[in-house]
Amino acid sequence: MSHLPRRQFIQTIAVAGAATVVASASAQTPPPMTQKSDGQSYAPKGKPNPVVKAGEFIFAAAYLDHGHINGQCNGLTEAGGTLKWVYDADPKKVETFLKAFPGTKVAKSFEEILADPEVKLVASAAIPNRRGPIGCQAMQAGKDYFTDKPPFTTMAQLDEAKKVAAATGKKYMVYYSERLHVESAMFATDLVQQGAIGRVLQVLGLGPHREGTGRPAWFYEKEQFGGILCDIGSHQFEQFLTYAGATDATIMHAATANHTHKDHPNFEDFGEASLLGNNGSTNYIRVDWFTPKGLSTWGDGRMIILGEKGYIELRKYVDIGRDKTGNHVYLVDEKGEQHIEVDGKVGYRFFGELILDCIHRTEKAMTQAHAFKAAELCLKAQAAAKKIA
Repeated sequence: MSHLPRRQFIQTIAVAGAATVVASASAQTPPPMTQKSDGQSYAPKGKPNPVVKAGEFIFAAAYLDHGHINGQCNGLTEAGGTLKWVYDADPKKVETFLKAFPGTKVAKSFEEILADPEVKLVASAAIPNRRGPIGCQAMQAGKDYFTDKPPFTTMAQLDEAKKVAAATGKKYMVYYSERLHVESAMFATDLVQQGAIGRVLQVLGLGPHREGTGRPAWFYEKEQFGGILCDIGSHQFEQFLTYAGATDATIMHAATANHTHKDHPNFEDFGEASLLGNNGSTNYIRVDWFTPKGLSTWGDGRMIILGEKGYIELRKYVDIGRDKTGNHVYLVDEKGEQHIEVDGKVGYRFFGELILDCIHRTEKAMTQAHAFKAAELCLKAQAAAKKIA
């Protein structure tokens, strides 16, 4: 751990991970995230923190099947990216998108986007089982690719993407938003990497979601969404690898269930898994669609990171019964207890790092191996899952 005094250490970490705060003397709280009660439009908004000039990094959005595309594009535009094109076969989806991103040109086809040499990256939130093939098409056309999670629904799709990424030298990046677009989770990334709790021994991740109403038909078809551990479980496995510093893991236990959705027999509304990392760390996750109507947000996401010298608890989206804001970090170490509120103080540096990685062909935002390994683990956990009657 740092030799700085305790409070100074925490403040230093906060500032190091918050370029937007340093750049803004007023340090105003960013606009609130837009979020439907059903969780379909998770689109955090932060303060602009451009890493490039206007027109220097041009990207496009294609296939708007999930509202996460708005969060992906928010992050990229706040980092200085220029959104030039949008494409979807459904004109209603395009019309809705243009309300959030006015001035974007509407492409007649995906091929029109791929043919534009100015476009450096394609952001997409297609139906999950189409994301892999779309990404390969983008990479083969000379574009980097940034997809919503889960990035794949089969191991064959993952294998093909690995081959195409290696052959083209293009990036297949994934919007693991529950860490990358959550300030408390990014703050915890810094704390762990700075040694605040010593070597990480175990990561406990809870990712409940609200189903709400109006979900599309594909949402309930396992062949299309991949299964609950593949889908929303992918967030949890990515966080485990990050916080524990593991580069691989073994699935020790996995189980899924359809407890209450008997009208959708191919759906899964509950999942759990336990992993053993290749560095001796362990992981338990629980994901579900049982967020009650009384909760003020779409899910009470929690995470506890246990280290040799302390532990960190994240209350990401709400501190129930106490505070309806999110991004609460609880840190306990050998010197005491801390409650650190980081909402509006950390920012979302992943997007700027991704843009610079695409320009300079570096891997600061996330390595390709890490993105693919998190995807591999969720596919393996899904395949190994026992059915709970």
